[in-house]
Amino acid sequence: MSYNFDEVINRKGTSCLKYDFAVERGYPKDVLPFWVADMDFRTASCVIEELQKRVTHGIFGYTDPGADYRAAVWNWMREQHGWTPAEGSLTITPGVVFALGMAVQSFTAPGDAVLIQQPVYYPFSSIILGNDRQLVNSPLVLKDGHYEIDFVDFEQKITQHRVKLFLLCNPHNPAGRVYTRAELQKMALICYQHGVTIVSDEIHSDFVRDGHTHTVLASVSEEIAQHVITCTAPSKTFNLAGLQISNIFIENEQLRKKFRATIDHAGYSQPNALGLFAAQAAYEKGLPWLNELKAYLEANYQRTKAFLAKELPKVTLIEPEGTYLLWLDFRAYGLSAKELDDIIVHEAGLWLDSGHIFGKDGEGFERLNIACPWSTLETGLQKLAAAFRNR
Repeated sequence: MSYNFDEVINRKGTSCLKYDFAVERGYPKDVLPFWVADMDFRTASCVIEELQKRVTHGIFGYTDPGADYRAAVWNWMREQHGWTPAEGSLTITPGVVFALGMAVQSFTAPGDAVLIQQPVYYPFSSIILGNDRQLVNSPLVLKDGHYEIDFVDFEQKITQHRVKLFLLCNPHNPAGRVYTRAELQKMALICYQHGVTIVSDEIHSDFVRDGHTHTVLASVSEEIAQHVITCTAPSKTFNLAGLQISNIFIENEQLRKKFRATIDHAGYSQPNALGLFAAQAAYEKGLPWLNELKAYLEANYQRTKAFLAKELPKVTLIEPEGTYLLWLDFRAYGLSAKELDDIIVHEAGLWLDSGHIFGKDGEGFERLNIACPWSTLETGLQKLAAAFRNR
C-alpha cells in the first residue's frame, strides 16, 4: 500500500468531537470511541496539498463553486456511480443533515407526515420531530440476518398517514444495506403513485463492498428523478466532515427553487472555501487513496468478523453490504438497553452508538465504526470481549 492506514494519529486535544468531548456528552474521560462516523485516517495527500496551497495564499473571502468544481463532481458521479446529474441541478449545503432539514421545511408543512425506515440514522427522527412534522415509521424487517423492506407496510403507511415526504438512507446506516435497483424501483414507484417526494441520503455511496452496486435513486427513471432530492458529499469518503461541504442534486426545477428559497431564508449562501477546494481535489485526484482505504476497511471487517465469531459468539454481526459501520446484535444476552450500554461504557470502556437511538427497532443493537487503524480496533474488540466473557 502507498498509504499507511496503520498509523495511529493522536486526535486528542484537536477539538475533535470523537475524542475530546466525552465528558460533555456524559461519558468517562478515558472512554475509547467507536461512535461518530468519521475516520481516524489522514485524508488523501492530494487534498492536504491543495489545502496547504490555499492556506499559503492567505485569503479566505466569499467563494462560490466554479466550472472546474462542477466538472469534478459531475465526473465523479458519472465514473463512480454511472449517473450524470442534470445541468443546473446542483445546490451546495454545509452538510447532508442540513439538507434533510431544509427539505423537510421545503416540501412539507407542520403536521405533515414524513416516512422513514427504522432503525435508521437518528437525525432523521430529530429533524422530523423538531420541525413539528409527524414521524411515520415503516420498519425494516430483519430476516435470517438480512434486512428487508416490507413493501406492503411501506405503502400502507403512506396511504394511511397521507405521507408527503420519504427520507431514504442508501447505503443504509446503520443496517449496512445497499438496496438493489429492483428494490429502489419498487419503493420509488409506490412514492410516485402517491405523490410522495423522496430525499435520498446517499452519503455512504462510495463505500460499497464487492458483490454489491450502489444505484443512484434518481437514475432509476426520468420520471422518478423529477421527485428525488439526491444528497451526496465527500465528507465520509475522504474524511472531510469538518470542512462542511455537501452536493445536493435536484432535477425538478420547481422543487429546486423551493429548496433554494428555504436555504436563502435560513441565511446560508456561499459555502466554506476550504471545503470547496478540498472536495474538488479529492474528486479529481483522490481515487487511488480511496481504493487503498476500501481494501484496508475490508481487512478490518474480515478481522472483526473472525474475532466476534471466536470471542463473542453470542453477538450476531449483520453482514454489511456498504458503509464502514457495523451493526451488532447483542439481544442474545437478554439485557435492557440501559444494561447493555452500562456494560459497554463502564466495563468495556468503549463508546459505541447505542442501538436504541436509531429507533425502537434498534434496541439491543450497537453500532461500531471500524474506520480506524487495526491496532485501535483490536484493542476495542479485546475490551468488548473481556466485558462479556462471563455473560
